[in-house]
Amino acid sequence: MSLPLSGHHVALLWGGLSSEREVSLSSGKECGAALERLGAKVSYVDAGRDLAQVLTALKPDIVFNALHGEWGEDGCVQGILETLAIPYSHSGVLASALAMDKDKSKAVMAAAGVVVP
Repeated sequence: MSLPLSGHHVALLWGGLSSEREVSLSSGKECGAALERLGAKVSYVDAGRDLAQVLTALKPDIVFNALHGEWGEDGCVQGILETLAIPYSHSGVLASALAMDKDKSKAVMAAAGVVVP
């Protein structure tokens, strides 16, 4: 029986540069284990400033983003992935950047008719 992700190479981004590094390492470990149980070949990538070069060398089929905080959730990593044309889990560049700015997110929601506090 073939597993859902058999034959797929997933680069799992974890750790990173933010103050939430330890949380990312913990959640990344769990996510990676789940991906492996589904049959994926997982490459664990501690996402630093050399991320583009590392991913170019790895040639993953997809990136699973388990990063937390700035650099991982603010659109920067997403921009790198878009530039490299690597599919990824996570919101896109604009949505990620907007979500990190709570005041701007609130303004966008209010403009769309969502009741906000």
